[in-house]
Amino acid sequence: MSDAPHASFDAVIVGGGPRAVAVVARLAARRRPDAPWGSAPDPALPVLRVAVVDRVEVGAGATWRTDQSPLLLNNTWAARTTVHADSSTPMTGPVVAGPDLVAWAHAATSDGGPAGMAPRPPGTAWAADEARGLGPGSYPTRRLQGAYYLEQIDEAARRGGIEVVPVHGTVTDVRAIRTELREVTVSADTVPGPAGPAIPATQTAPTRLSAPVVVLAQGMIQARRAPRTARFAEAARTHGLVYVEPGMPAERDWAVVPAGQDVLVAGLGANFFDVLALLTVGRGGHFVDARTGAPADASGRSCDDGGADGPHAGDPLRYVPCGAEPHLLAGSRRGLPYRGKGALTDGLPAPYAARIATRERFAALADRAAGRPVLDLARDVWPLLAAELTLAHLTALAEHRPSALRAGVTPDALARRLERATDPACVAAALVVDPADAFDAARADRPPILEPATWPAWVERWVRDEQESVSGPLTSPRARVNQAMETLRGEVARLTRAGAVDGASLESTGESVLTPLGLALASGPPPRRTAQLLALVRAGVVELLGEDTRVDVEEGAFVARSRVRAAVRARAFVETRMSRGQVSPTDDPLLRSLLDSGRARRHPLPTAAGGVVPSESLDVTRDGFALVDAAGRADERVVVLGIPAEAVQRGSAIGASPGVPSPLLAGADVAARRILAAAQPTAPGTGRTASGTWC
Repeated sequence: MSDAPHASFDAVIVGGGPRAVAVVARLAARRRPDAPWGSAPDPALPVLRVAVVDRVEVGAGATWRTDQSPLLLNNTWAARTTVHADSSTPMTGPVVAGPDLVAWAHAATSDGGPAGMAPRPPGTAWAADEARGLGPGSYPTRRLQGAYYLEQIDEAARRGGIEVVPVHGTVTDVRAIRTELREVTVSADTVPGPAGPAIPATQTAPTRLSAPVVVLAQGMIQARRAPRTARFAEAARTHGLVYVEPGMPAERDWAVVPAGQDVLVAGLGANFFDVLALLTVGRGGHFVDARTGAPADASGRSCDDGGADGPHAGDPLRYVPCGAEPHLLAGSRRGLPYRGKGALTDGLPAPYAARIATRERFAALADRAAGRPVLDLARDVWPLLAAELTLAHLTALAEHRPSALRAGVTPDALARRLERATDPACVAAALVVDPADAFDAARADRPPILEPATWPAWVERWVRDEQESVSGPLTSPRARVNQAMETLRGEVARLTRAGAVDGASLESTGESVLTPLGLALASGPPPRRTAQLLALVRAGVVELLGEDTRVDVEEGAFVARSRVRAAVRARAFVETRMSRGQVSPTDDPLLRSLLDSGRARRHPLPTAAGGVVPSESLDVTRDGFALVDAAGRADERVVVLGIPAEAVQRGSAIGASPGVPSPLLAGADVAARRILAAAQPTAPGTGRTASGTWC
């Protein structure tokens, strides 16, 4: 045995973000099911010791770290964030209500907050200022959401008699040291966090933690540096160029991006909008109302506030440069940024009501499959989605701009015609007066095929249409399509969770077509963020390069080309691509160790042909989420939650929302049940000292 410092716990949780918080909350609920949230601690309750390991910040994790820029936002309404399970989530544990993000924000800004709430975590005094303006339709800063998670884990621990021990480090291995005990190895490989190391500097941090149950809750795992990335980095060193690698925006040095120069950007997803804010407002630029020139919109919200809500959040803006921003030449495979969400006029919108791809249609598909993986997404599901998305587009035109359609076209007639159509795009092309109003679901996230000479004019039209979508979502065809996709991808997810879809189809059509399309249409930025992007395009600060943008190094410079642009040269290149959370290319040292040693394997997806295809998730058991090794043996002492096991826990990558069944919270309840079944809590007052001096 090693002489490295060692400590024993009832459980070790690897990853300190919202899944860890949810596990602690479910432990508290199961230990004290009759004690309302905020109740006084029970001094007679045996102490449960739980170590939570994170390389950045325990309670907030890397995504929600509380030291990041307030310019980095969540792209989900505040009202859709909670870490507490309610009766909508199927689970065996009890429901103990707790505050969602909005309720917590209101309590945090009231006099003292509700009785019994835990004190605000140190170092987050700014949270009250940000919480004060938070409404249900606001888009919170990521650091404010991190502060919410910090307070929830503190309160759960206090009420539930749980000693949460934060460990700042990176887990590199988990091994069985006895049948009933697992040992976790922790290295000092960290990212500087807002509070520094969680272990006091005068004590020796443990490098070995043991517990009967280990929960893997890493969240969004990152990928190893690809050969292409390494080649760009080497070229930057050789030629004196600037290259910012893909990764989390809060962990990149944006000061190296040169002011006033051309900078190539690859990636137009969620990270792209973060980078825009950091390189414009973050450097002293400002946005003003395009109509009035005022720094605030008609509701009094700052035009620089990317998370603003209300009916004017999508109003047109004008950018006032500071001189420190770069000139961004941005492209991607799709060629267009994620579509923005619409400004809300009166509360949260009602879900889109499908007329073709109805819940009944999807239920019939599930019944036909009868739990067998026989459905092909391209053959059985995509035709429904394409018809419904086309109907959404054309119906919005019929209701709010009927002159755009040929005479006599009504929503009911559209539904009947599209339900029978084999090619919805041809139907749309035949019904619109102006070809620019046509719609092709297969290219909804891309520009049409264009000649290079027509690209600038098409971008101007795109700016107008996207502006209408975020400022007037009730009448915009684009916004209607986005709302439809948000509903439809939930129906597809239900089919997938039911085991009805062929694994080969999931990995091909699902991962290559439907998931990217759903993200581009339904996971876009807040309306104000999109209005800011459009202002930057109008000001010439951002220039879109088009579809199939490719970047290489030629003659000592970065060079980009696309379908509509010839070579564009620059001495700086930023990649804003997001991680896809896949396990085979991951750089997570624990997952690498488990996979490479055969103590874990990729989950096999059954196919209609009777075989299997490997997924990009870890294999875990369906009932207890126990890790499965290469030989198919389950380790009941290692529980895997969330993104690394997404192929089994479909939907667990999505944050929990009040009143909505949450795979994330259901998984946390499973983990809590497993921890309590194996634990031997310490009697109050007796303590438990780890070997060595650290405790």
